[in-house]
Amino acid sequence: MRKTEEATPKELVDAVVKGIQEKKGKNIVILDMTKIDNSICRYFVICDGDSNIHVDAVAESVDDYVRENLHEKPFHVEGRENAEWILIDYVDVIVHVFQKSVREFYNLEGLWADAKRTEIGNLF
Repeated sequence: MRKTEEATPKELVDAVVKGIQEKKGKNIVILDMTKIDNSICRYFVICDGDSNIHVDAVAESVDDYVRENLHEKPFHVEGRENAEWILIDYVDVIVHVFQKSVREFYNLEGLWADAKRTEIGNLF
């Protein structure tokens, strides 16, 4: 991809998933929000890690992979301080990297149950 081209949301989702997989992020789910009225983005990509160190490593891998391959950087990042839930906002795609217990508590998949759900199997 040329640096002047903007990545499509689908290309961004694919790059995010690859970044998650590079650091063995678990239980990857893509929520397609395109058919939901007034949604805040087009896609959520959700995964979890085993610890705050793992969650931080997965989030950093996503950021690095997307920058290197699509030349895109996030609009906003939250949660790096305690790494229980790191949110990476690419505007059309929002990435949520959780510790498992925090993911279960907030249950974003349940909150957005109307979205089309795609589960990505773990590679390890």
